[in-house]
Amino acid sequence: MLSAIFRPLVPKSSGDLARFGVVVALFTLIVFGALRYENFLSPFNILTFLRYNSMFALIALGMAFVIMTGGIDLSVGGVAALASVVSALLSPYHWIAGLAGGVAAGLAVGLLNGLVITRMRIQPFIATLAAMLAAYGTALLLADNQSVAVSYDTGFTTIGQDDLLGFPIPAWIAVAAYVVGWLFLERRPSGRHVLAIGDGEVTAALMGLKVERTLLAVYASSGLLAGLAGVILAAQFGAGQPTEGVGWELFAIASVVVGGTLLTGGAGSVGATLAGALLLGMVFNVLNFENGLGWISLSAYWQSVIRGLFLLVVVVLQARLTGRGEKAPVSET
Repeated sequence: MLSAIFRPLVPKSSGDLARFGVVVALFTLIVFGALRYENFLSPFNILTFLRYNSMFALIALGMAFVIMTGGIDLSVGGVAALASVVSALLSPYHWIAGLAGGVAAGLAVGLLNGLVITRMRIQPFIATLAAMLAAYGTALLLADNQSVAVSYDTGFTTIGQDDLLGFPIPAWIAVAAYVVGWLFLERRPSGRHVLAIGDGEVTAALMGLKVERTLLAVYASSGLLAGLAGVILAAQFGAGQPTEGVGWELFAIASVVVGGTLLTGGAGSVGATLAGALLLGMVFNVLNFENGLGWISLSAYWQSVIRGLFLLVVVVLQARLTGRGEKAPVSET
């Protein structure tokens, strides 16, 4: 199954070459880290890396489908923060209540985004920006402007802190989400509809595709996955954090673009998105090891600088590799 997910990464065109490059870069960085740092491939570092970056992988997956339609979702960070607070508040009742509450909060915001965009014809940038601000504000109100401790008595923290068969539970959740995402994109007609809408909503409507229904489902899925990331955030760190999530939307966008998905929509790959998210996470993992060696000393604030520069370079390279922004055919994923 996993080999099938990554099969679209084999380059057959300039668009595929951009996606294939992220896998090469990820492999190169892993080899570099393994040769330079003593404990880089230790079980502790690998499991910690997977546990933490599973949250970003989830929001990147939702963002990938949104961008494939030619849209954008700036609310994912705020939704994750809101979901973390809701799940923390509900965690004393049962771990299922915490999980369901956080996911429901994310799904609700995603549905609202979809309705505003499809029914009120508001541009996705404006609609999701408003949702981001509303989500952060609601999270702060519910949390009374402070972190909300989760319950350790109901097993809620198991979602973020425990392992299953020697593999972090958050990573299992991310793997399951990506398998479902790949099956939807590659095996369901609705997946092809997402790419067709990215090539042009008017043309897709003339073809008889249910554009509004597809867009609503895409934004709802993005909200749901962001909500799930928020649940993992609260369970992993033991508290709902209303001020967390700032910049997560940029990480998600960067992961998607690094994976070769066109910002103009109409083309994309689930496997390349996962590789992009892992690559960005690996960059900061390497920087942390480098800090430990004492050769450099980069504070956490430099992460935003590096992320921004990295995204700029990739967008420029993507534009050149794909004919300066020319869209790939719908059949290429």
